[in-house]
Amino acid sequence: MRTDHGGGVPGSTTFAQTLSALKREGSSILLVGRTSATAHRAACHRLMGDSEEPRQRLYIFTTGTETCGQGPSTDQRGETRVLSQENEAGVAASPKGLPDDVAETVVGPQLLSTLGTAIIDGLDDMESDHELEPGEMRLCFDSVTPLLREHKSQNVFRLLHMVTSRTRQADGMGHFHLSVPIDAPVVDRLRPIFDGLVEIRAREGGYQQRWHLIERGVSSSWDRL
Repeated sequence: MRTDHGGGVPGSTTFAQTLSALKREGSSILLVGRTSATAHRAACHRLMGDSEEPRQRLYIFTTGTETCGQGPSTDQRGETRVLSQENEAGVAASPKGLPDDVAETVVGPQLLSTLGTAIIDGLDDMESDHELEPGEMRLCFDSVTPLLREHKSQNVFRLLHMVTSRTRQADGMGHFHLSVPIDAPVVDRLRPIFDGLVEIRAREGGYQQRWHLIERGVSSSWDRL
């Protein structure tokens, strides 16, 4: 089975029903795996929705190099916004060459509260500007890794909890990149915030993914990404 929530997930009844519910009710997924940015980028492209369906997209870029770097493209339908942290030199973390019609907001890296407020404001604006259907609003958070390096883990937890809660309120679908193995201790600490984990790995000839649905306590087999 292939779904708009992500390509190649298993076609079992449990997964089909749960993924359908996550799309209707809003969800947040943690993408993990210490693999290439290309693998994370491929998963991100799927989760943000294809270009044929209108989506309202919010891309969030934090400072650092552990990112997938998947920015908006010119063929995406719907509104797209970008929120970027800037580094100490005043350089925004967003990819170069953003499309002209994409609005970008830049915030400083010092306070997580500033980043959190800007994210919530962006989601509020999208919800007020559009009559959102379930699953129409998509959020990419690229990446959690730099925040964990620069801030206390409990403060990062609070930020992510706030953002995931607001995403679900809008019946939106968010995913968050974390470039660590799934058995890293930080994944266990963050797991309660999320509806699912998606593990990514490189294999000869391409990349694979494995889904873990947290509330159901079930996992898929490895499948081509």
